[in-house]
Amino acid sequence: MKERHKPAVELAIGDKVPTIAAKRPARTTLVGRHVRLVPLDAALHTADLFEGVRGHDEVWTYLFDGPFADLTSFRERLESMAKSDDPLFFAIIGCGAGRVVGYASYMRIETSHRVIEVGSILFAPALQRTPGATESMYLMAKHAFDDLGYRRYEWKCNSLNAPSRRAALRLGFKFEGIFRKHMIIKGRNRDTAWYSMTDEEWPSRKRAFEKWLDPSNFDANGRQLRSLSEFQKDLGK
Repeated sequence: MKERHKPAVELAIGDKVPTIAAKRPARTTLVGRHVRLVPLDAALHTADLFEGVRGHDEVWTYLFDGPFADLTSFRERLESMAKSDDPLFFAIIGCGAGRVVGYASYMRIETSHRVIEVGSILFAPALQRTPGATESMYLMAKHAFDDLGYRRYEWKCNSLNAPSRRAALRLGFKFEGIFRKHMIIKGRNRDTAWYSMTDEEWPSRKRAFEKWLDPSNFDANGRQLRSLSEFQKDLGK
C-alpha cells in the first residue's frame, strides 16, 4: 500500500462551526416603543410614504432607484419590492401618528453561512435623526441575531455616503474595507464601504441599544442624555 505523505507545513484552517442553517426571515411584524416594522404593502403604504419624501430628492441620492416623479410610478416600484423575498422589505410606521415614515430590507440572505445584510434603507425626513430611526435598526438586528440565528450582520453603502458611514459606526458595525469599482449605479461609479457586526459582538451592542432607547435616557423635551456611541464604548465596542 502506497504511503501517504504528510505536508511539510501544517496549514491553518478556520475554527469548527456548527453547520445548522439560520432561519430565512419571514413577513412578520417587529414592534418597538417608537416604531413598528410591518411587511411592505404597496396598497397600504404608497400614499403616506410618497407624501413623506416628496420634495426631498436628496433621500434618493445613494439608493439604487428614485426619485419618483409621481405617485403611480412610486406605487409600481413598491409593488415590485413587496413581492420580493430577497431583498425582503419592511415598512417603518411611527407608533404615534401611525404614518409610514420609511422602509428597510433584509438582503443578500445566506442561510447556510448565517450571513444577512440590512440595506435599501429609506428614511423620510420625519424619521431621520429620531429615536425611531435607531429603534428600527435595533429591531432588525435583534430579529436577525436572536430570532433567526445569524452569525454575521452586514451594512454596505456607497463610500461617498458620509451619513451612512457615520451611522454604521454609531450603530456598532465595524469597518472592513472598500470594494473599489464595485457597482455602476445610475450611470456612476460606486466604491462600496463594507461594515459588519457578529454574533459575538451582538450582546454588548444589544445592551447599548437598550440603554440608549430607555425612556430614562431622554429629557422632558426628548433630547438624549447620553449618546449611543457612549454606551457602545462603555460596553466594550
